Amino acid sequence: MKNIKIILFLLIVLYGCNQNKNISKQQNSEIKYSVDTLLNNWHKDAAQTNYNNYFGFMDSVSIYIGTDATENWTKKQFADFSKPYFDKGKAWDFRVLERNIHISEDANVVWFDELLNTWMGTCRGSGVLEKYNNAWKLKHYVLSISIPNNNVKAVIEIKEKSDSAFLSGF
Repeated sequence: MKNIKIILFLLIVLYGCNQNKNISKQQNSEIKYSVDTLLNNWHKDAAQTNYNNYFGFMDSVSIYIGTDATENWTKKQFADFSKPYFDKGKAWDFRVLERNIHISEDANVVWFDELLNTWMGTCRGSGVLEKYNNAWKLKHYVLSISIPNNNVKAVIEIKEKSDSAFLSGF
């Protein structure tokens, strides 16, 4: 009798775990769709110079890392730098070519990478979002210029002088 109770208990637990996985797949799909839409709108807000929406999506403690070695900005620093571009109606227009979204087990953190078509050519973006009070906020974003492997040596030569000047400060 004791063994039957244990087996019955284990079957109930396994059934419950299986149900959670099904819900999790559906929830993951919904989260990915939602995050994809939010990120598309974030890029669209820059293209349409909607300053309040663009920076409103970023968490108060977010970090934005740009393509230049000196561009490691807090939200405020990045917003201050960007404001004149938004005010002139000429920010940037990044078009998503490909995006991968990954979700934490508790479904409150998302990280992603994206391939972008930009005025700089093909770039790579990556970032982290965290959910607060049922709203996603961008915590961290990194933008980098993609360099074909065959061109790396030429790029190294081009940036050698600026890298030397930058590294002398360390």
